[in-house]
Amino acid sequence: MSVDFTTEQRAFAQAVADFCKREAGTREKRDKLTGNGAHNHNQGVYSKMADLGWLGLTVPEAYGGSDATMVDMCILLEETARGMAPIGAIGPTLITGGAYAKFGTEAQKESVLRGIVGGVSQSISMSEPEAGSDVGNLSTKAEKTSGGWVVNGQKTWCSNAHISENILLVARTSRGENKHEGLTMFHVPANTPGLKISPIELMGGQKETNDLYFTDCVLPEDAVVGEVGGGWRQLMTGLNFERLILSAMALGAAERAFEDVLGFVSQRKQFGRPIGTFQALRHRIADLATEIECTKLLVYSVARQADANPDMMLPREASMAKLKATETARRVALDGMQMMGGYGYAAEFDMEKHVRSALVSTIFGGTSEIQRDIIGKTYGL
Repeated sequence: MSVDFTTEQRAFAQAVADFCKREAGTREKRDKLTGNGAHNHNQGVYSKMADLGWLGLTVPEAYGGSDATMVDMCILLEETARGMAPIGAIGPTLITGGAYAKFGTEAQKESVLRGIVGGVSQSISMSEPEAGSDVGNLSTKAEKTSGGWVVNGQKTWCSNAHISENILLVARTSRGENKHEGLTMFHVPANTPGLKISPIELMGGQKETNDLYFTDCVLPEDAVVGEVGGGWRQLMTGLNFERLILSAMALGAAERAFEDVLGFVSQRKQFGRPIGTFQALRHRIADLATEIECTKLLVYSVARQADANPDMMLPREASMAKLKATETARRVALDGMQMMGGYGYAAEFDMEKHVRSALVSTIFGGTSEIQRDIIGKTYGL
């Protein structure tokens, strides 16, 4: 049982897999590219992908991209995650690019979308200290002045802002009875005066996400992306796209963790035979393989629905894909660590990295709890 890809899609998947193996196929290569795991993005590898035209898959042809399908995008993200390519900026960049493609002005699209095609990173900033899952509660203000806007406030958990050229900011421009009203998107170059980007140290010592501090940060009038006050609606129209991106990446991560633990239990011997031959581990491997297969079928089913109906909101399906893929990645990584014993916890092996990456995947982009709540509401609950 497998996903029914076209001949071209299978060839693309193999090309991406070959690229990842060539560029980051050994632990030694990955350590060199990431400073022994201190960061998750290598611009050299990212630029090579740009040269191959892969970063422009979801960008319209008018701006140098391929205008490819959601299935094609998922193939790229699945295979790069599976191959552990150090391109941590790709998720936030594609999510940000999707908003500009739908709502940006012509000048914004020319700048941002062509930048994405060329290997430039972009970020989106929504969360605040008091507005995480409750995005509508955000309070960072953008006040209208003669000829522009002045922004004040703090944002947090902004992935890859420190390496991005632009930040798509969601700020409050007015307040009404409904907290979701009065939100607006703004185009903010990362070097704008009045913006301070401060890295947050994460588990394992990585600093891939950031606090953003806006202090009398002046933006021009044409910095608005889309409609003033239309930010919430604009965010909602991008949920299919965002959750598919996160789902495909989690799927690839689950597959890689599975491959690593399978290789280990096939070789590691105790009591005179490979530990994978013991029923307790053999059954666990069987369960994980089944979960991964189910996840893959779900992710690509949702991708195909999105391709068939580009303007249709798929809250239930997209949330199911994000929930299933990230929870599967977490389960595979944690079970993989358990089956590897002490070696799964050792930095010598990749499993401890798989665990760190998988744990946070059930939090960002809408926690598993939020995804379940959304799914439940689609059944009238």
